[in-house]
This record gives sequence, structure tokens and C-alpha cells, in this order.
Amino acid sequence: MLDRAARLRQLTEADQDAIRLAQDPQFARWLEQITATGGCAHPIHLTGATTIRDTHSGEILHHYDTTAEPGERLLVRCRNRRATICPPCSRLHAGDTFHLVRAGLLGGKTVPADVREHPRLFVTLTAPGFGPVHHITTGTERCRPRRAGHCEHGRPVGCPARHTDTDPLVGQPLCRDCYDYPGHVLWHAHTGELWARFTRTVRRTLATAAGIPQTRFPDHARLSFAKVAEYQKRAAIHVHAVVRLDGPAGPDTPPPPWATTDALTTAVHAAARAVTVHTPYSPATGEHALRWGAQLDARPLRAFGDGEGLADDAVAAYVAKYVTKGAADTAAGTDHRLTSADDIETAPVSPHLRSLMRTCWRLGSLQEFAPLRLRAWAHTLGYRGHILTKSRAYSTTYTTLRAQRADHERTAAGADLPDDPDAVTHASWRYIGSGHTPGAALIAAGVAEDLTRSREIAHEEVSRWAVG
Repeated sequence: MLDRAARLRQLTEADQDAIRLAQDPQFARWLEQITATGGCAHPIHLTGATTIRDTHSGEILHHYDTTAEPGERLLVRCRNRRATICPPCSRLHAGDTFHLVRAGLLGGKTVPADVREHPRLFVTLTAPGFGPVHHITTGTERCRPRRAGHCEHGRPVGCPARHTDTDPLVGQPLCRDCYDYPGHVLWHAHTGELWARFTRTVRRTLATAAGIPQTRFPDHARLSFAKVAEYQKRAAIHVHAVVRLDGPAGPDTPPPPWATTDALTTAVHAAARAVTVHTPYSPATGEHALRWGAQLDARPLRAFGDGEGLADDAVAAYVAKYVTKGAADTAAGTDHRLTSADDIETAPVSPHLRSLMRTCWRLGSLQEFAPLRLRAWAHTLGYRGHILTKSRAYSTTYTTLRAQRADHERTAAGADLPDDPDAVTHASWRYIGSGHTPGAALIAAGVAEDLTRSREIAHEEVSRWAVG
């Protein structure tokens, strides 16, 4: 018979650490912190204090510090949007994104409900072609049939195969030596500028069609949007955006009579064809004229699933689902920055992505491309923007949504914080680490799973009650 110490030594490191934590006198409080973070996989560790005083009398109305906490630290969420990094925080971010996008479509969160009557489109702008790639086929379709011969590098210019969405060849160039890698990287680096010029051109086109000076457009209407950048199988960015026309004061005012869905659709198509961004000349790459791809989709949106067009909730759910994907899910490179050329060679990516990263690293060393900081963004293949961005007047903000959730959680927990306009808050906090020990990670994953299951059960009950 093995004694207790010998049996413990046979356990995994994570199990031994979990037992150690469970035996700690402050385990119950530590578990409360883990539950409060939703089972965050990489919590931030803070130490410090917050004191609320009355401005006039100096009386302390509330005080909290981490002295009595386990390890004298407070755990807070990492707030990483990627499901590959932290599933609990990713789900929370997806929920915030859904409400942010939906509020700009149907109202709510300080946006008036009348906004659903404004002209609204769901627009998809694509990247141009940089060279032939293998693509997904359906039915009896073949990838690139009836193309005989070879390119100048001796590789076939056609492909008679059929590819499913799981085929590793999908998105890969037929010939990497023929593929325009500099053009692909530079297009990513200028996608933000292309979008900015696109929105300006939409405004100018609308103004011209309405017969008003372009400089006076803000006096008559306002263009609002929320957009998400999506990597396709070929690792090129596509932009999906909700575009809305408001009155001059934003969603609180109706658009003018000439601001119709048809007028907005026409302006979007015209602007997408007209916009061009020229890169700086380089002896290594020449000069590139960057444009949107030929494929463009602009469809009207409808509320509550009635009428023609895309449903608002479906669009909001799609955007929310996409922004939580990690690099491994989206062919977007890696979830972390690359610090050297050696990191590129060891990254778990396809040869196509590795070539894009190498191109970023090579062009990043050229003086003419220094402002683009291509080496710093090699892990995202040169794309420098956020996955989701929005105009100021589109709807609420992530900061507001998080503040509202924090207030709700404090109220639900029965926290008695003073609500005094004459109170002043003094806070002093310091970062001291992040992440979990092996045992803590095991327990946090269990907490996250329990919370997820609880939400699923609650959703099923609500759905059953609604049907009944």
C-alpha cells in the first residue's frame, strides 16, 4: 500500500497543484474571484486599494484593498477577444459586440428605435486578386479546369482537383513564385486608408446626387458605420460593414428625403469602383495602385425578419461571432507578434502565410515603407487595423457596455457603494502578474464550463417558456 505522499507524487502536476489550492484556508475567497472573472483563462493580477471620501468632510465612505485577499491580489478579466486565447472573455466580447452592432440597427443603448427606419446596408468589400489560388469546389466543379500549360516557373497553371473546405490546398497559390506577395502585404497595410477614402467618396457621391455642395454634406446628413475585417482562405482581408444614413445630428434625427436606400446603394457601388491608393515608389517593388476587388455586395437590411433583405439580428450575430476568432481560425497569421525572422520559420502556419510574413519582414526593412511598421504587423500579414471599428455616432461603445455590466454585477452582488456626487475616489493599483498555475487553470476551466452550461440551461428555459 502506498502512503499518502507517494500517492500524491503519482498525480499530475495540475492535480497536485489543485489539491494544494483546495487546502488553502482562503480557497473559498479565491474561488469567488475565479467565478467573478467567469473562469478567465489568463486573469490579470492586481494589488492596491480604492478609497471613496466625502469631498467636504473628508469622511471615508468606502475603502477596499487587497491586503486580506488570497496572495494579497485581486484577479480581473484579461478581456482577450480571441476564443483560442480565452474562451470566457471571448464569449463576453462577442456579447458586447452583438449589442453594439444591434443597437445601431434596431435602437437601444442610447440609440433611438427610429433608427431602424433609416437607410441601412450590409456591405462586403473584397480584396483584389494577387495570383491564382486553389478554391473550394461544389458538386462536379473542379478547381481550375481547362487550363493547360505551365507558368514560367514550370508549375501547372490549372488544377483539375476538387477541394473541400478542409483541404489544406484551399487558399494556397498555384505558384508562390508567381504570386504578388508585395502587393498582398501592401494592400493589407493600406486597407484602413482605402476604407477612409471609400467613406469620404460615398459622402461626396451622395452630396453630388442630391445637388448640394460636398462641403455642406454634414449639414444635411451623416454616414455612420460599423465594420469588421475578415481574413479569407487566401489570407486576404474582406471588409463587412453595416452602413447607415442619418440626419445631421446622427441617429437622433431622420435623414433628408433624398437619403434613400437606393441612393446609398448607388453611392456605395460608385465609391468602391473609384477609390485608389498609391503606395510610395520603391526600387524593390515599384509603385502599386491599390483598389477594392471586383466582387462587391451591398444588401439592404430589414428589422424583425420582415420584408426583403438581410435580418438585423442575423447580421449582428455574424459580426459578433467573427470578432472572437483567433488567428488559427481565420488564416490570419499568429495570435502574437513576431520578434525576429527566426519566429517566422518556426510559426505553425502554411507555406503561403510564411511567405507573406517573410515579405512583411523584408519590406519592413526598407526606408520607404518605414511608416507602415510592417515588421511589427508581420503576425497579421501587414494588416494594422482593429478587427472591428465603428464611427462615433453609430451606436454605444465597448466602454459604456462594460461600465453598465459592472454596475449590474455590483447591484446583483449587493455591493453598497456610495452614490454621492460630492464623493471623490482615490485609487492606486499595480500590475503584478497574470495567468494561472496548472492547478488553478484546471479549476478555472471547470468554473467556465459550469457557467457556460448554466447559461445554456437558462436559454433553453427561456425558449421553452416563450414557445409555451
